Amino acid sequence: MNIRKAMTHEADDLSNLVLRSKAYWGYSEAFLEACRETLKITPAQIASSHVVVAEEDGLVKGVYILNKESDSSGLLHSLFIDSSAIGKGYGKALWNDMIETAADWGLRTILIHSDPYAERFYLLMGAKRIGEVASAVSPDRKLPLMEFAIRR
Repeated sequence: MNIRKAMTHEADDLSNLVLRSKAYWGYSEAFLEACRETLKITPAQIASSHVVVAEEDGLVKGVYILNKESDSSGLLHSLFIDSSAIGKGYGKALWNDMIETAADWGLRTILIHSDPYAERFYLLMGAKRIGEVASAVSPDRKLPLMEFAIRR
């Protein structure tokens, strides 16, 4: 497995990976379509943010986006694994890379607006649920708000 920075020309492929990952959980086509713009990864975002992929044999298996929100906290904007690769260790590898990066940046906490189906993964990684946030797609839909404290 190779973990590396994403390249701008991969934006469309990464956006499609994110939608395949979301679809894995049985969401309706209408809901996935409503999510399309919110979940889209753009070349500009790749150029200006910390966007990292995990690949194997030249095929991208997962992606995460980490944003620095303040001197001490960050936001895990996205962490998605291709539907064909869920449960095969790519999520944990990307998580560990993200935590190492956050620690290198001097961050103490990472906030996560989790998909309800991903909450269990984040709990297993050591995050705690601290509340809820409104979904960007549907304000009536609430998402778990998670926090991970970085230990040094």
